[in-house]
Amino acid sequence: MNALLVFVGGGLGALVRYGIAKNSSIGSGGFPWPTFWANTLACVILAVLVFGFPGIPEKYKLGIGTGLCGGLSTFSTFSLESQHLLQQGQVGIMLVYILASVLCCLTIFLGAYFLFR
Repeated sequence: MNALLVFVGGGLGALVRYGIAKNSSIGSGGFPWPTFWANTLACVILAVLVFGFPGIPEKYKLGIGTGLCGGLSTFSTFSLESQHLLQQGQVGIMLVYILASVLCCLTIFLGAYFLFR
């Protein structure tokens, strides 16, 4: 049953990611907004799940945390886009992308931790 929850959650996360990509544009200067928003949303969901609902049953943690957030977040795409920016000589945008992504997502987790503790 747990594997099924992860499978369904992962499919839903992938669909949300696809929707974000289809309804977003790369933006001026080549900043990869769709991946940034997908990773940020996954962090919000996971942070609220972990810190806002500490007693939530394991099956929901698996379905939402491992499945939905795993299917939604895109570290591999984040890494590939960073490499592409570097390859295109857009070092400044690459550094902003990396720093903004890490700082934004870490801030979400720290904020949720302090909000819900």
